[in-house]
Amino acid sequence: MKKEPKLFLVSAPSGAGKSSLIDAVLASANQSDLALELSISYTTRSPRKGESNGSQYFFISKKNFLDKKNSHFFLEDAEVHGNLYGTSVEFVESKLNAGVNLILEIDVQGFRQINDLDINYESIFILPPSISSLEKRIKARGDDDVEAINLRLKNAKDELSFASEYQHIIVNDSFEVAAGQLLSIISQETPLNNKNTEEVKQFLSQLLSY
Repeated sequence: MKKEPKLFLVSAPSGAGKSSLIDAVLASANQSDLALELSISYTTRSPRKGESNGSQYFFISKKNFLDKKNSHFFLEDAEVHGNLYGTSVEFVESKLNAGVNLILEIDVQGFRQINDLDINYESIFILPPSISSLEKRIKARGDDDVEAINLRLKNAKDELSFASEYQHIIVNDSFEVAAGQLLSIISQETPLNNKNTEEVKQFLSQLLSY
């Protein structure tokens, strides 16, 4: 029986390895018959080195973004690290109607907006193996000043407190294992819901205690 295409909301604090895991899952899907794509969001931030319009994001001005928001163009939108991000309703609907599963990298703010809507989705939160590893990854990016790094760290720790609201939690300790778990959820072959296990609960509690 063919499964209905679904929207997968994937969140994680900055530095948890979310983008790398998603890239690995997209590569695996490309080698199989799984119709899977990454949702392309709109943003007001400037393109980084190697990014191009329409590939990673649709880069638009703040005025253009706010005009779209006022016309109900976005399924969800959020301000992250001083920049605006939003997901087009039309983009998501067109992909799902075409039979394509869609991954949406989403901030906690955006997730909570979609969580209030009547839409078929599954939510996944990626946890870092430790707070110290999170700090190292954020600092290693090298593309932000000290003030921006501190803001990312504060936001990352704040976002961890919302992890329990998601249907699935994956700890990115072993990259290969975490990528396999993410693929299992998205391929809808193995029902994986480990957020209720005592191990994950205790681990999340330890992260939040720092």
